[in-house]
Amino acid sequence: MSEDREHDEDGYTGEAVLVFDQREVPVEVELRGYFQPIDGRYHWYGRVAANDQVTELVAAGARSAELRTPTGSATGALTDQDPWQRYRVAGTSTPPFVIRPAPEPAERF
Repeated sequence: MSEDREHDEDGYTGEAVLVFDQREVPVEVELRGYFQPIDGRYHWYGRVAANDQVTELVAAGARSAELRTPTGSATGALTDQDPWQRYRVAGTSTPPFVIRPAPEPAERF
């Protein structure tokens, strides 16, 4: 495995906003994503830093939210709170961050 392998995924780390219905919650996120050729869709995922408002909303039944970053937005599912109180967020299709364009196919002679 090459050292570049860990950099094959697109992503975003920084400030974001989770929107639950009409309620906006400022958060910090770390997101990654990749195109899955088996199902032909882009899959993105990551963690939302510990946030009391997010914990309260998820405990009250919220399971999805719009995630907005400075470069995009997408709806994601909130699941799996880890021991550090961070929730996993994941979605498919257009991610809430800029993705690198696919490389041009090599010319065949």
